[in-house]
Amino acid sequence: MGKGKGGTAKGSTGTPATVAATDAKIEFTLHTYEPDPDAGSYGEAAADALGIPYAQIFKTLLAEVDGRLTVGVVPVSASLDLKALAAAAGGKRARMAEPRDAERATGYVVGGISPLGQRRRLPTVIDVSVSGLATVYVSAGRRGLQIELVPGDLVRLTGARLAAIARG
Repeated sequence: MGKGKGGTAKGSTGTPATVAATDAKIEFTLHTYEPDPDAGSYGEAAADALGIPYAQIFKTLLAEVDGRLTVGVVPVSASLDLKALAAAAGGKRARMAEPRDAERATGYVVGGISPLGQRRRLPTVIDVSVSGLATVYVSAGRRGLQIELVPGDLVRLTGARLAAIARG
């Protein structure tokens, strides 16, 4: 685990997510863990491995809102409410994106998709529950690596809007 204020953690491999955080000169902490390839939920497995409450670690999901790829970021303890995401993104209908489309658009593999440093900037909506946290954890761009940062920096770096998009 290493801290970065305009820098990545010592001994870590830079990812587009850590580069984006470094370039933005924000404070962040990287957390590594051994990913479980058999885990049913990458996010819950990461939370368990790091000893983090499920409500503090967020997963990055991609959906098509009226045919346009959109990022939804919700706690790993919840699921993405597609109707709420569509409404928050100014659309009518949403469905989960195909994994290969998500990987192609973001440059990351499923289970390691970060809301930061994506190949192309996509409309992003983060669940409003992030506002009540001192820090939030999201994927740093590969399985086994999480980046911890303050919610305001996450919102700013992704250009996200906040909305109630989590269910459960």
